[in-house]
Amino acid sequence: MRFYSFEELDRDARVISKAVRDEFAPDAIVAIARGGLTFAHAIANALHLRTIFSINSIHYDDTQKLDTIDVFNVPDLELYKRVLLVDDIIDSGDSMVEIKRVLLEKFPQIELKTAVIFYKPKALIQPDFKISKTDEWINFFWENYEIEG
Repeated sequence: MRFYSFEELDRDARVISKAVRDEFAPDAIVAIARGGLTFAHAIANALHLRTIFSINSIHYDDTQKLDTIDVFNVPDLELYKRVLLVDDIIDSGDSMVEIKRVLLEKFPQIELKTAVIFYKPKALIQPDFKISKTDEWINFFWENYEIEG
């Protein structure tokens, strides 16, 4: 298991944001909740972009992979042309593939690119923008907040 710190997020968001700005220049960001929210927020700040949305999917129950993927809370992207879909990690790729399918089916006018911090080499999909390839389980700093009692 590898711990991913705030300092790493700060560095990685700047790296990804520069590449995204230079190569794609999105007019909207969609964060996959919950894992992609922190990274997407950092990217939106770096790009001075206020059009940030979230989308939900359920493919895991804690750490157990489920048989189906439920995509919900789909934002209205009718007015946008270039959309960046952001998550923390692409593991199997199942969720990212399904979310992309749902968004492109509902909004065929958008050009959709993906950005993640980590991706697994055997995933069904490779991200357009990424920081690192990994086979490790990643413990992100934002996952360490729990209420006791």
